Amino acid sequence: MSMKRRQFLQTAALATAGTAMPAIAQTAPEIKWRLTSSFPKSLETIFGGAEVFARAVSDATDGKFQIDVFPSGEIVPGLQALDAVQNGTVEVCHTALHYYWGKDPAFAFPTAVPFGMNSRMLNAWFYHGGGNDLVNEFMEGYNAYALPAGNTGAQMGGWFRREIKTLADLNGLKFRCGGFVGKVLQKLGVVPTQMPVSEIISALEQGKLDAVEFIGPSDDERLGFYKVAPFYYYPGWWAGGAAMHLCFNLAKWKELPKQYQSVLTSAAALANVDMQAGYDAKNPEALKRLVSSGTQLKAFPAEIMDACYKAAMEVYKDASDANPKFKKFHDAYMAFQSDEYFWWQVCEYTFDNFMIRQRAKG
Repeated sequence: MSMKRRQFLQTAALATAGTAMPAIAQTAPEIKWRLTSSFPKSLETIFGGAEVFARAVSDATDGKFQIDVFPSGEIVPGLQALDAVQNGTVEVCHTALHYYWGKDPAFAFPTAVPFGMNSRMLNAWFYHGGGNDLVNEFMEGYNAYALPAGNTGAQMGGWFRREIKTLADLNGLKFRCGGFVGKVLQKLGVVPTQMPVSEIISALEQGKLDAVEFIGPSDDERLGFYKVAPFYYYPGWWAGGAAMHLCFNLAKWKELPKQYQSVLTSAAALANVDMQAGYDAKNPEALKRLVSSGTQLKAFPAEIMDACYKAAMEVYKDASDANPKFKKFHDAYMAFQSDEYFWWQVCEYTFDNFMIRQRAKG
């Protein structure tokens, strides 16, 4: 991390704590926690969200509250991070909650769902639309308290070993994907699988996978997917803006002094902003490098997008009929998204679309 960026983060951390800082430094107890991440250290932007959070907490408490950050695999595997928080192995984890949709499909909504909100809409829902309250009402049943702490922005559709031209090309496709999207893709004949990042390249090389989606150009370039699968599709319609969360053991959270809860909340908000900014800054250059190295950039055909949307709506209906918790999330989420797009189609999208056309004109 550059010195200027470190100074910026330290200053921001102090600013978020506001005038309460001297009182915290004088009266707060010394605490040391462990945080397990669902991500490897090599993915500096997404793993870095936890580091930004921990550093901000330390800075805001004059070093009295220390949180040691561990990458996936050092304490528990990445897909067991929430379990480690539930059972008290660690006090906090940094993860994507949709990894745990197997416990309950409703876990998909705090991270990203097919044809869902973009990152700005999602933050609006979390902070001003009742989303955080709904998430934590749900998370209480899993002995955890959650705060948004990062977003990848809109994700890419993934890397494919062969070109996808029609719906028939999806039939039997072995696709590594995260979260609830597998339920939708199954309707179109895809064979979805969820596996740790560390296993993906070898699975592609051995033909155990035909395609993989992860995040976007910056991380995907680091992981080397382009060396095995040349076709890079967009958009990742299952993650218009994928949110990461910090999940705290509920008992440990409740034990904290209110001033410490306030510091953690502010530090999580800083991590939330910083991760999105990091991806937005790094993705353009990474995409240029990938294309110049031979990656074939492709948009999903309209036939496939339409079929996926139809399948997603069917999955939402089935899951809502079967699961009251899912329905409660779904109804609140989709109502908020609808209002957001009413505004975006008037101004946000109109401006962006105009500027994209001007860039294309040179």
